[in-house]
Amino acid sequence: MSDLPNTLPRPPEELGRLTNAWAFPRGFSVITEVNNNLIGPLFVATALVFLLLAGLLGVLIRLQLAVPGLTILDPDTYNQVFTTHGTIMMFLFSVPVVEAVGIALLPAMLGAREMPMPRLGAYAYWIYLIGGTAFFCSLFFGAAPDGGWFMYPPLTGKAHSPGINTDMYLLGIGFIEISAIAGAIELITGILRCRAPGMTLGRMPIFGWAMLVFAGMVIFAFPAVIVASTLLELERAFDWPFFIPERGGDPLLWQHLFWFFGHPEVYIIFLPAAGMVSMIVPAMARAPLLAHSLVVLALVATAFLSFGLWVHHMYTTGIPGLSLAFFASAGFVVSIPSGLQVFAWIGTLASGKKVQIATPTLFIFGFLFIFSLGGLTGVMVSVTPFDWQAHDTYFIVAHLHYVLIGGMVFPVLAALYYWAPCVGAPLSERLGKWVFGLLFLGVNLTFFPMHFAGFMGMPRRIYTYPAGMGLEIPNMLSTIGALIALAGGLLLFFDLLRNFRPQNGGGNHWGAGTLEWLPNYNYGPRSLPAAHSRYPLWDRPGLADEVEAGGHYLPSTITGLREGLVVSPSEGTPQYVAVLPGPSWAHLVAAVGTAGFFLVLTVEWVVPAAAFAALALAAFIRWLWTGTDYGVIGSGQGHIGGGIVLPTYVTGPMATSWWAMSALMLVMGSAYACLIGSYLYLWLVNGDGMWPPAGMGLPLLEWGGAALLLYLGGGAVMLLAGAMLRRRGVLPFWGMPLALLLFGAGYFADYSALWGAGLRPSQHAYSAACYAMFFWQGVHIAVAFIMALYTQARSWAGMIDGTRRLTFDNTMLFWLYTAGQGAVGIVLLHGFPRLL
Repeated sequence: MSDLPNTLPRPPEELGRLTNAWAFPRGFSVITEVNNNLIGPLFVATALVFLLLAGLLGVLIRLQLAVPGLTILDPDTYNQVFTTHGTIMMFLFSVPVVEAVGIALLPAMLGAREMPMPRLGAYAYWIYLIGGTAFFCSLFFGAAPDGGWFMYPPLTGKAHSPGINTDMYLLGIGFIEISAIAGAIELITGILRCRAPGMTLGRMPIFGWAMLVFAGMVIFAFPAVIVASTLLELERAFDWPFFIPERGGDPLLWQHLFWFFGHPEVYIIFLPAAGMVSMIVPAMARAPLLAHSLVVLALVATAFLSFGLWVHHMYTTGIPGLSLAFFASAGFVVSIPSGLQVFAWIGTLASGKKVQIATPTLFIFGFLFIFSLGGLTGVMVSVTPFDWQAHDTYFIVAHLHYVLIGGMVFPVLAALYYWAPCVGAPLSERLGKWVFGLLFLGVNLTFFPMHFAGFMGMPRRIYTYPAGMGLEIPNMLSTIGALIALAGGLLLFFDLLRNFRPQNGGGNHWGAGTLEWLPNYNYGPRSLPAAHSRYPLWDRPGLADEVEAGGHYLPSTITGLREGLVVSPSEGTPQYVAVLPGPSWAHLVAAVGTAGFFLVLTVEWVVPAAAFAALALAAFIRWLWTGTDYGVIGSGQGHIGGGIVLPTYVTGPMATSWWAMSALMLVMGSAYACLIGSYLYLWLVNGDGMWPPAGMGLPLLEWGGAALLLYLGGGAVMLLAGAMLRRRGVLPFWGMPLALLLFGAGYFADYSALWGAGLRPSQHAYSAACYAMFFWQGVHIAVAFIMALYTQARSWAGMIDGTRRLTFDNTMLFWLYTAGQGAVGIVLLHGFPRLL
């Protein structure tokens, strides 16, 4: 692969074609833009606004608790305020802000122009903005959730929470997880397939690794809370007793599902923050990151170990002693890779000739101090006897905030000051130091006294406390600290409003060595650089001039549209030129329809909800019809530079959409595994070994066998149709109709197996678990039906043939997964009870 050195000016027509292809719409239509150069900063700004809103609610909580007996908030309002505070921080700030930083920076950092599915990223942003705003506004109507950000049953069941407050959480916040998963799928595909030529995985920046691990954790962790929310909403809406002990359910099922998401969530937000630190420290020290490969290994190890920690939040629930010992040990072990990263950062700072003491550096130092204290208390609460005493006291509140603020907020603020010159104008160093000082003092003064309040017995989630218990001084200090931190936050927003202006970047402000500091960093007149080291700008000082002059890859546009270079996952070898969609209203309308559907369901307006669903479906179809699978444009291939000719259309495992569909199947598989785990857990807690319980029948085997054969037959038909399409170049006319018929008949047989056995979902947790798996399969079959009809329509329109078959291949993947999921469910529901 040639280095392609060239600093001669390009022909004007070449530069003009490229600039026109990437130009933003004018006026109000700019909201239809999908480029990460716009969506990323908008994403970050929205997340910071939610941080401010959550901070204001936190200050309100502290004012209520400043002295005993205050009534600034009544008990019901207080419950809504602290629940909304925690929910915003966890769901509307922590995960979205690191995902937003990834969308904003990763294409440039990886040497690409754009993420592979920009409309998906834009859809994720708009659904987040609309849903998050509606959720926060529910607080002003007394409709905000009031059961804590963890929403434990039975307090959130219909009997104890008959209003819509809990539904606002389950539906109003639950669907925003779609945004996180959509972003994760795009990040995985983009990081693995859209990098600079020559950028192997070993040369990829640490932040790229951190975001890859982050996205993988989202794919495996978030489905658990989606399943938990679905089960609780089914219980509330239709009386399916998953969490009602009198009918075979168990409230601890919620805790297992929720914390399987909730504890990895801590590392989901910490690992990207650690990746940011690993990028900032080398730039400030002017030295390569020490132990680069070990830091990558530490990221992966932390992610793996974090999934063995969810019981940390359940030590007081009667977990068997052997399980407690295992999870306590995991809590100690996970500190090892985190410590390795800390020592790598310290060693890098020590190896530099002169460390730049700027605002980002100060926030890094603050992060190391606060997060280390949070880590020490984390080891303390990993010790089972200590946790029995400290659980549900303000000691846990202090620990949680030290970990989350130190481990995530301070690195994000360091990143904000560090990368602001990359995407816009630099922020004020003088104001930045004041922001750091106020936040560092305020955070420590707010949360450090809470350790002592917890030791003195102050419980969590109380809206006031009696005088004479010695809690007055710690609470007053915490309130003063919260006000100081609020002053720091307001000064931060003043700095942003006063100094930050989006633009194409202001040069290599810190003298960093990674690609995001190239001029015009991800679109416009520059070509795509080759990368042959971890710090290309340090190793090749003239690289900026070369790419600006069009001396590297894709100096113009082959098709006249927006394009991205797709490389092999491991070695970074160019494979094809992907045509990327441009601005559109479709993804924006789809986001409005999706948000409207879930939000209207919270108040049980079925007809408007159906209308929003239809709007979303129509927008999705429009989006896919016009923004994907462009087919063979022109000659179907083009020169990208260095004598390399690549195709502009591929299908199958080489296509980025195939990778995205594979990631989606991992999400669906994780969710279905949680459903299977729920079914087996309910069998265990019912205790007598009878499954189903006495007096309840087994699903009818003959109907189940028929459903199994029909599902497998539907998958086989899709495989046969794909083979004929590949061989003859035409989709057989009978393929889709026959597959639809087999799947529909299989689902009816599935239903008959349960209903014909006399099972009703409201009878018992056993029947509810069976119908939950049936319901889940039904959702997938409905989606498979829509995909099949869409594929058939494209075939009739002449947009599918032996070469242009991307739509069919992706539909076939989904159908095969749905057939396999249905088969697994039938084997479990019919085979497991009979084995018992």
